[in-house]
Amino acid sequence: MYYVYVIRNEEGRTYTGYTSDLRSRIEEHNHGENRSTKNHSWKLIYYEAFRSSSDARRRERRLKRSHQARRWLRERISDSLEMIGEAECRKSFELKPQ
Repeated sequence: MYYVYVIRNEEGRTYTGYTSDLRSRIEEHNHGENRSTKNHSWKLIYYEAFRSSSDARRRERRLKRSHQARRWLRERISDSLEMIGEAECRKSFELKPQ
């Protein structure tokens, strides 16, 4: 399986990535093994599983490049995001309050 995931740090910032081993990848982020996520504590807030590597990479690219894709994802998981703080999640997904 291949995974596209969204993690959030203590400052409310998010990072979207792709991996074939989700647990190890989250540990790598938390141990400073990724330049983009170094020096922060990260928590998994969302993931999608794919059988195909190319499908997962395509989805990751879309989430990283498309404001609309991030907005749709935020709407899709809005109840879950509300549980961890709506204001922080808006900031995380770089959206303006409605």
